[in-house]
Amino acid sequence: MPDRNVERRRVLAAAALGREAEPPRVTADDGVTLDAVSGQILDVSPHLVIVEDDEGEERRLVIAPWATAWRGARVSPSDLPLGARVVIRALRSGTVVDRIWADITRMTGIILSVDGTRDLTVELDSGPHRARRSVVIPYRSSGRMRVRHPQLEPGYLFDAIGVIDGGTSLAQITPTSQPPYRAKAVPPPPPAYRGVQSKISGTAVWADFEEYGVAYPMLETSDTGCDDAGVSCTGLPYLALGSMLSVRNVCDGRANALPIVGCGCIAGRFCDRCLECGTSPRGRIVELSASAYVELGGDLTKGCFNARVGLG
Repeated sequence: MPDRNVERRRVLAAAALGREAEPPRVTADDGVTLDAVSGQILDVSPHLVIVEDDEGEERRLVIAPWATAWRGARVSPSDLPLGARVVIRALRSGTVVDRIWADITRMTGIILSVDGTRDLTVELDSGPHRARRSVVIPYRSSGRMRVRHPQLEPGYLFDAIGVIDGGTSLAQITPTSQPPYRAKAVPPPPPAYRGVQSKISGTAVWADFEEYGVAYPMLETSDTGCDDAGVSCTGLPYLALGSMLSVRNVCDGRANALPIVGCGCIAGRFCDRCLECGTSPRGRIVELSASAYVELGGDLTKGCFNARVGLG
């Protein structure tokens, strides 16, 4: 269900700024969004999966012969455990399974401490909206993690994708390379480009938040109650919570109009690039909820796509 407070903010912002209250519209040229189903597995067989979705409804989906699943590694969809939390990319109006991600999670934040010699325990500050989080890097994944995250030290940024297993967050892969600077030393955007472009290019990522829409870095502190808002190395304009944002996946042309439902203050500190479809300009310009990200053609295990955003 949409957040009524966000809807109200959108209407008020449109009135104050003289904009249309309706969201920017996408056309056939923007590409058709995919279907995403998220929920919990009730039953699964080689040809059918039954899911209780986030609205509490039972969904029966046919598993396509080519469908794949991921739960820390690639597995057969029929091998997924009952009760697993899943995000499904579905075709044919949400009835046919194309891809399943099970118990997947993303761990993003500022490193507070690192303990351990084999399995490493990393304490993260995930920002004032998502609090602190404890992450375990299993020994078998630590070598691969350090290739892209060489600075496992307090004060540096951390971003990993993995699974929740028995209540423990296990980091297994890194979607992008760790920024070389400390989290409090984000490079500023070029002055000539600060807030003057109607369309902004950069990286879109996904994050673990339930409300459908995007988290955006450049929000007013007074609007969000977040002292860390308004930081980005990209020339993003200031927008209000509840604004509608047009987000395009440059890799395959899919686009959608999505509400700003949260503050992306941690995402704004990442001045990195996405390499999944060419090389994006530096900077994370939006964080999408998992379902919104999948609908735009994103692969949750890859973690990013080259994006362009605008108000219409």
